[in-house]
Amino acid sequence: MSASSHISVRPGAVLWKFASEQRVWLASALILLLLAVFDRPQAVDSTDFAVAALLHTAPYLIFSIAVAAFAGATGADNLIARAFTGAPVVMILLGAVAGGLSPFCSCGVIPLIAALLAMGVPLSAVMAFWLASPIMDPSMFFLTAGVLGAEFAVAKTFAAIGLGVFGGAVVYMLSKGGALNDPLREGIGNGGCGGAKVRAPKPVVWKFWTDSERRAKFASNALSNTLFLGKWLFLAFILESLMLAWVPAEMVTQALGGDGVLPIVTATLVGVPAYLNGYAALPLVGGLIEQGMAPGAGMAFLVAGGVTSIPAAMAVWALAKPRVFVLYILLSLSGAFAVGLLFQLWQTI
Repeated sequence: MSASSHISVRPGAVLWKFASEQRVWLASALILLLLAVFDRPQAVDSTDFAVAALLHTAPYLIFSIAVAAFAGATGADNLIARAFTGAPVVMILLGAVAGGLSPFCSCGVIPLIAALLAMGVPLSAVMAFWLASPIMDPSMFFLTAGVLGAEFAVAKTFAAIGLGVFGGAVVYMLSKGGALNDPLREGIGNGGCGGAKVRAPKPVVWKFWTDSERRAKFASNALSNTLFLGKWLFLAFILESLMLAWVPAEMVTQALGGDGVLPIVTATLVGVPAYLNGYAALPLVGGLIEQGMAPGAGMAFLVAGGVTSIPAAMAVWALAKPRVFVLYILLSLSGAFAVGLLFQLWQTI
């Protein structure tokens, strides 16, 4: 290939890589640009709304970023591996609690799941962790409290743990008959997204600032989390402003409002294709609840969407055999419906 060919191809490849990496920011910019062309007042309103909403959630955002960065810098995230010891029932409970409280993302949890299964940890305990992990983490808790209120955040935490226990118990009963032997796909090792590796539990260094490498890790994690959360929340708040401006409240009320079972069923099923991102979904659900969506339906939407979102579902599909993937989806949907129904009943008490 000639030098001129290299020169002609390289700019396009660089541009494509940039667009891929910054697609969320570009989506926000494109939306505001289109609004500026076709509806200038709404462009101003949406920008003001997004900025004001970000400032409102800033204290929670800063705290959640600090918690996540602290966990990574000190090595506290390694404590998660210690939850998977003991009797099966205890392991299921601890796995669900660990999943609901851990800082792992849907992608980063892949090598840990593969390692646990390879080491002989029962699928029931791993499934409990797997189901709970995408729903709640320290960052998600404080952001949920900031956007939807402390009661919703606490309920969503219990929902994550409850779904994990429910899924782990079902898998445990099925596994006793040998129906779920060899759950991993052939050739799956301890690889994962971004080349992550599972680390053995090590002593936690709480005073991470005494180590230059850990200080650098804290700064790196804080920066990456800030950029990640910032871009998703900014896009989410723009979409929320458009939803509040353009979606008729009566249509939302008819589809997802009320205290019956149908809105919860609808929200559970709609949560699968409509879910954008765990952080982006929060303000969207907040806007829908303001327009009449039942709180139970909002909870079902968040739980079902979190577990069946594209990153979480792809992680399961890439790692586990099809029958385990199907079971994961069924447990997610049935559990999300049950959680939404229970939360709605709690609201009426």
